[in-house]
Amino acid sequence: MLYLQSIVIVRPGATVDDYGNEKDDWGAGATRTAVDGVNVQPAGGSDEDTDDRQLVVTSWRLYTPRGMDLDLRETDRVEAWDTTMQVVGKVARWPSPGGGVHHIEADLREVD
Repeated sequence: MLYLQSIVIVRPGATVDDYGNEKDDWGAGATRTAVDGVNVQPAGGSDEDTDDRQLVVTSWRLYTPRGMDLDLRETDRVEAWDTTMQVVGKVARWPSPGGGVHHIEADLREVD
């Protein structure tokens, strides 16, 4: 019952700016991969920063079921429930005692 959610992994393409620097392309150059059967849960609530502007940062945690590995990188974004979240840090790939990946966990951050 836990792994009923669907997400989209968004990986940036690369583009070159006016000065010849390579930068991430989150528009037409990005690739989108739909993934079913994962679990995304709140993790630690939200933080608010009101110094310069109203900003709310919400933390989430992504889990996969046993035996499921994802091509998810720390440079990717994850879309779910009409929101976009950034992957925070390295993706944890927990090893299975028999070899391979038991499951993965990833910290996500939604910034509004």
